[in-house]
Amino acid sequence: MDRNTVIGFVLIFLLLVLWQQFNAPTPEQLELEKRRQDSIALAENQPYGEIDTLAEPTLPVGADTLQQATSDSIVQAQLSGTFGAFAPAAGGEGKVYRLENELMSVTFNSKGGRITSVMLKEYQKVLEDEKGEQTKVPLKLMEDEKNQFGYFLPMSNVPKGGVNTGDLVFAPTVDLNNRQIIFRASAGGSRYFEQRYTLRENSYVIDYDLRLEGLDQVLTGNVESIDLKWVNFLDKVELNTNYERNYSTIYYKPVEDDPDYCSCTSDDIEKMDGQRLKWVSNTNQFFNSSLIAETEFTGGLLETKMLDVSNDDLKALNTQVSIPFGRSASETFNMDFYIGPNEYARLRAAAPDLEDIIPFGWSIFGTVNRWIIRPIFSFLSSFIGSAGIVILVLTFLVKLALYPLTYKMLYSQSKMAALKPRIEKMKEKYKGDQQQVQMETMKLYREFGVNPLGGCMPMVLQMPIWFALYRFFPASIEFRQASFLWATDLSSYDVIARLPFEIPFVGAHLSLFTILWAITTLIYTYYNTKHMDFGANPAMKYLQYIMPVMFLGFFNSFASGLTCYLLFSNLFNIGQTVVTKNYIINQDKINEELEAYKKKPKKKKSGFQERLEAAMKEQQRVQAERQSQKGKRK
Repeated sequence: MDRNTVIGFVLIFLLLVLWQQFNAPTPEQLELEKRRQDSIALAENQPYGEIDTLAEPTLPVGADTLQQATSDSIVQAQLSGTFGAFAPAAGGEGKVYRLENELMSVTFNSKGGRITSVMLKEYQKVLEDEKGEQTKVPLKLMEDEKNQFGYFLPMSNVPKGGVNTGDLVFAPTVDLNNRQIIFRASAGGSRYFEQRYTLRENSYVIDYDLRLEGLDQVLTGNVESIDLKWVNFLDKVELNTNYERNYSTIYYKPVEDDPDYCSCTSDDIEKMDGQRLKWVSNTNQFFNSSLIAETEFTGGLLETKMLDVSNDDLKALNTQVSIPFGRSASETFNMDFYIGPNEYARLRAAAPDLEDIIPFGWSIFGTVNRWIIRPIFSFLSSFIGSAGIVILVLTFLVKLALYPLTYKMLYSQSKMAALKPRIEKMKEKYKGDQQQVQMETMKLYREFGVNPLGGCMPMVLQMPIWFALYRFFPASIEFRQASFLWATDLSSYDVIARLPFEIPFVGAHLSLFTILWAITTLIYTYYNTKHMDFGANPAMKYLQYIMPVMFLGFFNSFASGLTCYLLFSNLFNIGQTVVTKNYIINQDKINEELEAYKKKPKKKKSGFQERLEAAMKEQQRVQAERQSQKGKRK
């Protein structure tokens, strides 16, 4: 190879090197090609129908920036068409923020500017597995992902006729020192919709304020109110979900009326067009989320929907209220959010009549619970640490207060027992004529001044207290998860044994408090009625023993606080009866009283006695006619 040939190859090589360097891609082009190849690989690995985007095409240098600007302009135009003036706050993902005080931790999301969870620090939720083993976890309210909380802002220039604030991403301003967060959705310029949350110190109340700045230029011209839609799926918080379901609903307070509520046991809708409301409350058995207006809401629609027992949620509550809008350039509407336990004193301090969401009952029963039983229980709890011991002391005080009625009942029973020998002789005399026996028995009672209903009336007068206590125990949060003896939660049923099968009307467990109540009821019934005469109605003798057994199924799944009270009540009843009949009531004195009454001038019959004797005589006449007709047929 000659020199010229070598020089030629060298020049060609140098030209090829220079050409390769000149045409090599820039680092930006290399990055673009890498993204393209990664996108192709991702698309090839995805199943059909799940590919969201195609690979980016290879573009000249600088074209991706131009494409991004064009894409942003298109998106912004689309948002403007959908959200109108609120387009700057539309699109994007929300971020999570948290505020805390001594009692609760509140989680917010800037998407919608709303509360997404409230954890109560002093309360826990109990989970129970198939073996009955229990685990405590943090208790949270308003945490369901299906929940909604947003305002509909009417606007004439958008397709849906308005904008839902739940679709907007609010700009947050957080002040941890003052436990405050401000969410602001811009409507362009100095116009905005603002939600301000401030946690109070050592309180379950959150100051919740709305501010509408410059929205008179944005909202539809004839708008006089803004509607809030609040959808709340209530979580199953308690072990006894059947009880919890029956005590969960929406309560509301008309400005000029007493609180009311939607049905607790079925689907219900309450329409209150134009009716002024002070507050609305989404209520569980022991907890609630209540929205309280500083002034008033101007209307509402409240709806409760029952869910299947197999559903993870308890109920679905739909609360819609109207916020007044005066069409001024700057408006505020102040509210309070109470999110916490149904503690009587806290609810009473939070809003007028908010304590009425505690289901103590209405009319006389609710009055007894609110103003008699509850204050006594609160006083005793202030220096007695055990809720079970408080129930014992409360039972004693109730029995002590009712003892005058009990004494009258036992005294009347003793008088009837004193007449039993005479009644037995009279039965022997009129043997076979039951109607005549009944009439002569009534004469005997009237002759000796004995009222056969005297033992019943004191029991009837005690009924309001019994029914009040029936509502008090499952409604009072003080009994929630309070243990006593073998019971782990006095607001729910106690379990002494679990069954491998379910018994109709009883369940798959046995409550020891209920069993002991039934046994002591049978003992009390036997001792208290062994001297009573059931000749006029023999079935009553056996019915009184059957009733406690029948009620086993009813009380087996009831709050153990109540069955504990009923057990204590029976023990006190037995003690009072034994002591009163054997040591306080003088039987000889009763016999002397009966004989003295017999010697008095002829007694005038009471209206009841006259009607009863007239009915017996009529029945006797009809029976005689039937016997006569039977004789003629023969």
